[in-house]
Amino acid sequence: MRCLVTAGPTWEPLDQVRRLTNFSTGSLGGQLANHLAEAGHTVTLLLSETATWRSPLAAVRVEPFSTTESLAQRLEAQAAKEAVVIFHAAAVSDFTGGQAFDRNGDGRLIPLSAGKLSTRSGNLIVELHPTPKLLPRLRDWFPQAFIVGWKFETDGTRTEVLAHVVRQFEEAGNDLCVANGPAYGAGFGLVEPSGRHTPLPDRAALFAALLKNVTLAGHNFPLVTSLSAS
Repeated sequence: MRCLVTAGPTWEPLDQVRRLTNFSTGSLGGQLANHLAEAGHTVTLLLSETATWRSPLAAVRVEPFSTTESLAQRLEAQAAKEAVVIFHAAAVSDFTGGQAFDRNGDGRLIPLSAGKLSTRSGNLIVELHPTPKLLPRLRDWFPQAFIVGWKFETDGTRTEVLAHVVRQFEEAGNDLCVANGPAYGAGFGLVEPSGRHTPLPDRAALFAALLKNVTLAGHNFPLVTSLSAS
């Protein structure tokens, strides 16, 4: 089966020499790509150029990306009408830098224009603009794909995380979602659009469950997602 995995962080420019990014290492997506390849699937890994995970890859084709737009271009270039399974594990930066301001003595904001924002003025104020969501665009680029999204949350409860997952299904039309992060708690949750939630204790269990989806997809596409992770 043809599989496409995204992994690692995107970054966004703050000025011409500084960037906004996140703490993603790319290890989860990279290890998943290896697991799929070792099982005999044809895997393309879109791996961030700033990912710190650089372990050996098992017969995986690798393409680098940088910004959110760069990743979008890589994904669109892979667009296909035939069956493909997509694992969108990349940690896409939620914001990109906007206008920077200095505050003068009477409190007014003065727009700044510089390739490198100076520290001589002290504290600055910088707008942050949301970056476009990539997951909802995948269905247009890959109309026959089986799409697995991710939902990593740091705040709230597991119940609230699962509510966010339901919203993701409604907005993006993906077929499965992996939930994790401090708000979810230990391990991972494999969630289906029906609301069925399968807790998985570790990466090995997660990869086994995701591989089962790929195997089923190879026999019956599009895939009926209800399955047991055991």
